[in-house]
Amino acid sequence: MNLYTCSIDLRNDGVALKFAKALDEWMTHLQERKVILSWQLYRRKLNLASSSHRDFLLQIAVQDLAQLDQAFRTLGQHDETVDMLYRAVHDQIMHAEFGLYRPFPDPERAERMALL
Repeated sequence: MNLYTCSIDLRNDGVALKFAKALDEWMTHLQERKVILSWQLYRRKLNLASSSHRDFLLQIAVQDLAQLDQAFRTLGQHDETVDMLYRAVHDQIMHAEFGLYRPFPDPERAERMALL
């Protein structure tokens, strides 16, 4: 399993519950299409965080990089439902930072892998 993380701040006019609802609809759609395994949204509590931490943390679990690739390919399809659901989330975001994590230690020992 791999964990795709998104650290998110909403636009100044963003409404947290509206964002959470739109995100639920988008992530549910991705789960139904089987391009993600699961997801979880967290919000910073009591403003207890450093300046590098955003207001929201989204964690999206995928089986492997092939499944993550399929999730990204979903965005590239010319599909009105996908466009509507994605835009409902994306238009509320002011700033987002992303990361991809894997369990460690892992059997692949990926830090030793290189093509060159």
